[in-house]
Amino acid sequence: MTPTQLDSENPGSALAISGLSKVFNAGNPNEVTALSDVHLDVHTGEFISLIGPSGCGKSTLLRVIGDLTGFDSGSVQVSGKSPQDARKERLYGIAFQQAALFDWRTVTRNIELPLELAGWQKSQRQERSAELLDMVQLSEFAHHRPWELSGGMQQRVAIARSLAVDPPLLLMDEPFGALDEMTRERMQNELLKIRVETGKTIVFVTHSIPEAVYLSDRVVVMSPRPGRITAEIDVDLGSRDEMTRESDHFFRCVTSVREALRAHDTSNSTSSSHRGEI
Repeated sequence: MTPTQLDSENPGSALAISGLSKVFNAGNPNEVTALSDVHLDVHTGEFISLIGPSGCGKSTLLRVIGDLTGFDSGSVQVSGKSPQDARKERLYGIAFQQAALFDWRTVTRNIELPLELAGWQKSQRQERSAELLDMVQLSEFAHHRPWELSGGMQQRVAIARSLAVDPPLLLMDEPFGALDEMTRERMQNELLKIRVETGKTIVFVTHSIPEAVYLSDRVVVMSPRPGRITAEIDVDLGSRDEMTRESDHFFRCVTSVREALRAHDTSNSTSSSHRGEI
C-alpha cells in the first residue's frame, strides 16, 4: 500500500502520527512487522521519550518521522507536512548514538556542513557555528578535529550540527547510549539547557527508564515487536537539577514507567509466539 499523508487535524502540532504500520521484506519468508497501528501526537515545544524493549521499533519510528525509511500504511505529519516535505524544508534535525562527525573537518566545519548544503554564505555559516559552539560550551575547540575530543564533546558537536538550520523539531536516537554514566548525566543536563534556550520540540529514543523520566514531559511506552504504543506517562517534575534524581516523585515516575513496560511483557509472554512475527 502506498503511504498516505493526510491533512492534519491539528495544524499546530509538531508531530501527528495515525495508524502507522511498517513491514520489512513484505511478502518474503523473512517478513517482519516492525510497527503496527501506531498513533502519536506531540505538541509544539514538548519533550517526549520513546522507550521499550530492544527491537520494538523505536528507532524505526524515528527513521520514519525523519524520512530515512518509508512506511506501509497510516499517516505521518511533521508540522502538518509529510516527512518528505519536512525533510526538504529542513523542519527537523537528527542526532544519533554515534556522533558521525567527519574527522577531516574541524569542529566548526562539521557544524557548518548542513548550512553549506543549504547554500548559506560563508559569513553566515561562521556566525551561526560560533553561536552554536557557545551554546554547547565548545567555543575553545572550534578548530580541533573530532578525534581530539572526548565522546561527550563529540556528541555536543553532533547536537550543535543538528540545530544548525534552526529546525523546530529535534529527533534523537539514543545519543548518550555509548557514554559513561557520569558523562551521560552531564549531557542530559546540557540537553535540557539547550531545550530551554531554543524551545525545540524533541523526540528522544532511549533504553534507560531514569533517563526518559529525567528528560521528558511525557514517556511513551512501546510494546515488543510489532511495536505499538501501549502507555503514555506524563512526567511533572518541573525544572530539573541534580536533586531531581533523588526526589520521591522522580522514583514514583520511574516506577510507573517500569510497571507499564512489565505489564505488557507479562500479558504477552504466552501469546507472542502466536503472532507470526519474528
